[in-house]
Amino acid sequence: MTGQPDPAAPLRLAVVGHTNAGKTSLLRTLTRRVDFGEVSSRPGTTRHVEAVTLRVDGRNAVRFLDTPGLEDAVALLAHVGTLAGDTRLARIRSFLAGPEARGSFEQEAKVLRALVDEADAAFVVIDTREPVLPKYRDEIELLAACGRPLMPVLNFVRDAASREAPWRAMLAESGLHAVVRFDAAAPFTGSERDLYTDLGTLLPQRRDELRAVIAHLEREADERRAEACRLIAAQLVDCAALRDTLEGADWDDPARRQKAVEQLREKARARAQRGIDALLSLYGFRAGDAAEAPLPALEGRDSADLFNPELLKRAGLQMGGGAVVGAALGVVADLAVGGASLGAGAALGGALGGMLSQGWGPFGRRVMGMLSGEHDLSVEDAALYVMAWQQLHLVHQLERRGHGANAAAVPLASGDGGDNAASRLVAQAVGLTRPARANPQWASHGGLRERFSGASPEYTEAVDAVAGALQDAASAETDPQAS
Repeated sequence: MTGQPDPAAPLRLAVVGHTNAGKTSLLRTLTRRVDFGEVSSRPGTTRHVEAVTLRVDGRNAVRFLDTPGLEDAVALLAHVGTLAGDTRLARIRSFLAGPEARGSFEQEAKVLRALVDEADAAFVVIDTREPVLPKYRDEIELLAACGRPLMPVLNFVRDAASREAPWRAMLAESGLHAVVRFDAAAPFTGSERDLYTDLGTLLPQRRDELRAVIAHLEREADERRAEACRLIAAQLVDCAALRDTLEGADWDDPARRQKAVEQLREKARARAQRGIDALLSLYGFRAGDAAEAPLPALEGRDSADLFNPELLKRAGLQMGGGAVVGAALGVVADLAVGGASLGAGAALGGALGGMLSQGWGPFGRRVMGMLSGEHDLSVEDAALYVMAWQQLHLVHQLERRGHGANAAAVPLASGDGGDNAASRLVAQAVGLTRPARANPQWASHGGLRERFSGASPEYTEAVDAVAGALQDAASAETDPQAS
């Protein structure tokens, strides 16, 4: 490993540390590979060295080596001290060649062999919730003896039990001053950039490669957010296009009418959940990971319901006058001519204003339908606003959530963003779904990404317009719930 590195060869980084420090979780977060390794609170989950590669611009840029936890550093350091060799590295090599490396210290030997024979450098993952015990000092001494640059990565530093200061002091005493804070449960904004930038100070000959990795990750993050906004936009257009028609007899029966309302709500909820699942997948999470990393989409279901009356009232106020037709229901019916209401207490003038706000063409068609005894039900703008706001909040949380999280996330946004730039842009995005009101066939698409294949130019244009407003809203604040 002397001389200039082969530019075609990936940078090789061992990920080492004590048992259960979060090494595999860190790698899942860095590589967006939710299927890599096993994450568990059980000690010693990783038993073998496993590799995962980060590709940049079509080539293998970084090869990570996930190693088992060091389990008995105290005894191993004492044993290595008895071996022949003029240097610490020579004594480590003597150990790796001896019988103990295949016996009582087999796990430790896997770690040290990966560091000595396969790695250019190592991330030393430290669970800062642990007290600084002598065994951890011995781990650092063993790892330093391998002769490779070490970058300590302080994990779980957001936890109330974190002992960051004592760990920093111990690392400084061991000669390790370049330390990175990277919480695998909730990575800090820019922490990946800091991780690779600081690594470049330890590996100056690989600095250009590491800059390319940083640039790639930033482009990837921008592309992922753009795709997330397009997925949300597709769901909003889909729900705006939803329409169920009731014949006069069904409409006149309160029980059947209420059943129809609930059926339409369920269609909207199903589409919202499908959008949430797509966002989880986009950001490298699985819906089944809830036990390992509970996500906001899976918490607080009652308060996060699209049709929670209080949310709809606040959302209706944010949307403005005509959008609050069924503020207590989230479903609007064509009632201006019939002179009835859904029991939401909406004035006839409000109902008329709401329908006019969604386009005169659809309203005229509805009037004709009602004259023939038909009534349309559709999802109102306030419910679409709640959906957009909640899913944007989910995007912001996923951008800051790692695969080492084991606590419940902050609940979904309330749907009331206050009167600020982001909330106004969300309202604008909902307004841009208006063409869907006149195109109920747009609700018939069965997928998300698949819906853009062979879609009409009008449909694609509507989704792109909504997505653009959502991207502006996402950029308007660090987190849309911050207000």
